[in-house]
Amino acid sequence: MPRRAVVYPKEILNELKWSDDKTLEGLEVHYVHRGSPADTKIISGKDILELGKSFFRTCESEIPYHRIKRIIRDGIVLYDSERYPTKKESI
Repeated sequence: MPRRAVVYPKEILNELKWSDDKTLEGLEVHYVHRGSPADTKIISGKDILELGKSFFRTCESEIPYHRIKRIIRDGIVLYDSERYPTKKESI
């Protein structure tokens, strides 16, 4: 059976949003935010208003999916960008 190489953050968020409980509550989304400590900001899944084609929207801003570093739900890491290096990093 072929193994899928990469799971993208957009897929994870959409799957959670459209699952049986239809909620993003309990999520922590860590993303690149220049100027924040360690250039990272953390938002709660309940603060996500919309999942767009190339970004997700909160009441404060629109954040591109490629900025997501980590997605955690109830202490379980669902996505970690360091597990999937970019092509440039893997050379």
